[in-house]
Amino acid sequence: MLAGVDLQPLWVTLQVASYTTVLLIVLGTPLALWLARIQGMKKALFEAMVALPLVLPPTVLGFYLLVTIGPEGPIGSLWASLGFSPLTFSMSGLVIGSFLYSLPFAIQPLMHGFEQLGKRPIEVAATLGAGPIDRFFSVILPLTRRHYLVAATLAFAHTVGEFGVILMIGGNIPGVTQVASIAIYDHVEAMEYSQAHVLSAIMLVMSLLVLTIVYSVNRRMEVKIG
Repeated sequence: MLAGVDLQPLWVTLQVASYTTVLLIVLGTPLALWLARIQGMKKALFEAMVALPLVLPPTVLGFYLLVTIGPEGPIGSLWASLGFSPLTFSMSGLVIGSFLYSLPFAIQPLMHGFEQLGKRPIEVAATLGAGPIDRFFSVILPLTRRHYLVAATLAFAHTVGEFGVILMIGGNIPGVTQVASIAIYDHVEAMEYSQAHVLSAIMLVMSLLVLTIVYSVNRRMEVKIG
């Protein structure tokens, strides 16, 4: 079944999705905490900015990213002046684009979890002498672990299926920026349906397996909490 099928795009896809998910959880946590605490029009504005990739066409986001991080862009030129390799058409560029495009899929579950948690448990921990880091790892993280699971899963799954943004800023370089979704498109365009079927089937099974594990773990957590 795998004869003649290049699985390199799957490896690139898994790398991009893994790096993106880790960055979203690490960098998204303080942003989600801040969004959960602010109120009024400021909250609405920043929530809208975070959720923008949900309605913005991927090619639009990819275009502005290309202009910004490209060799002639403000970030791209600064990056190059520091002696680093170009961000466009590289793994780093793919991760940056995927980070922004998958941002709402990680931030929204985390923000809702922090809002449901409220301030009371954190204030109680503070009165007992717990510092900010201790409060996070001993109170916030255990009580919102379900939301972290959902955030990580959605971010990973959404990144795996990304096409437009990655194509705009990463192109289609085999072994470097060619992800599974682009490889499938190439196979279909070349009428290579058998190769497209194999890659599509692998992604379908992988996605189903990930979601099954998440729902199973989530249900067990609900039973323990109940």
